Amino acid sequence: MLVSVDLADRFVDAYGFDIVERKGIGHPDSLADGLAEELSRAYSRLCLEEFGAILHHNTDKTALLGGSATVAFGGGSMDGPITALVNGRFSETLGDRKLPVGDLIETVSRDFLCSRLPLLRRDDIEVRMRLNPASSPGHVRSDTSSRDGGRLHWFAPRSLDDLSERRRLHANDTSAGVGYAPLSVAELAALDIEGWLNGSEFTAAAPHFGSDIKVMVCRDGGDLHVTLCVPQIDRYTPDLATYIDRKHDLYELVLKRARGLAPSGEATVALNTRDDHDALELYLTVTGSSIESGDEGVVGRGNRCNGVISLMRPMSMEGANGKNPVYHVGKLYNVLAQAVAERLHTVTGLPMTVCLVSRSGGELTCPQFVGVQQSGGGAAVDRGYVTAVVEDVMGSLPSLRDELIAGRRALC
Repeated sequence: MLVSVDLADRFVDAYGFDIVERKGIGHPDSLADGLAEELSRAYSRLCLEEFGAILHHNTDKTALLGGSATVAFGGGSMDGPITALVNGRFSETLGDRKLPVGDLIETVSRDFLCSRLPLLRRDDIEVRMRLNPASSPGHVRSDTSSRDGGRLHWFAPRSLDDLSERRRLHANDTSAGVGYAPLSVAELAALDIEGWLNGSEFTAAAPHFGSDIKVMVCRDGGDLHVTLCVPQIDRYTPDLATYIDRKHDLYELVLKRARGLAPSGEATVALNTRDDHDALELYLTVTGSSIESGDEGVVGRGNRCNGVISLMRPMSMEGANGKNPVYHVGKLYNVLAQAVAERLHTVTGLPMTVCLVSRSGGELTCPQFVGVQQSGGGAAVDRGYVTAVVEDVMGSLPSLRDELIAGRRALC
């Protein structure tokens, strides 16, 4: 394990500006991320129940295609279904034992989308599966093809002995994950505002607002400039006057909250800036999400593993959701890098950014490179201590997998 420590000049809060986006739980990209991860969790749980081990799979190329809807004051209708395109690979058999993968995908897709969008009916969802059991490149057929494990039987294992990771836990890819701590003022503001608007207390008091909320926070010095898109639901909105009044009330609430989050106490808020009241071009929806009509969602285009899209920070382009929780570094190294950064920040009190880099086929628990960037002054953190922290965090992989499979660890 090669460890490198670098000293940065400033923490992001010392920059003149910061820009952060947060996509709410009903945003199409958040829905795609959430569905991919729920499919992986459900499949993993089924494998553990049936075989005591998680078979090879990935659903991280899942996408959603928007349906069609007619929006009307007092209540519109869904006219065409949302399509869940479940693209990926699953092991459907272990020897002669077959798993009901198709039934699982159908049920989980409808259950998940209806739980996120309670006004959506199960019949409003079409599920299309594009599943390919072919192995990744790398196997050359020869007289060694009957050996245990290897790529030939990657998605059609004859027995648990064909799961090579049960003998040696290896990285599936050459990739990298990144994490940092603490969060910046703008990042905390984006998380706070969206979490509050989609929180149980607010939604119970204002069920006429939908969950497809997007928050963009621009910090300029000590001031915050917040732009939001917040849908209203047509069946709870009888007329234009009601829509406008609610939007004005929400504007005042968000402005007050944003001022409390701004370092200087100064904030501006812009809400649903595309609205044209005269033309009745409004952010009014049947279900509370733009996925109902034409919009699309794709895994990896939403929030990073720490819940934000932060333009002034390093980030991985890996779509973590839906990746196998046993050995996929595109998922695990992002979560683990965040854990290392938080540990180092807690101990030193200094801002830390951590990158973990894997090599395909290398030991999963021993990254080939660890990069640490420290800001805020002070002597550089000791490389030996970084190594010890990384090794300790890597030792938490079994419990991390349990958290991921149980849904106790959010990835977006």
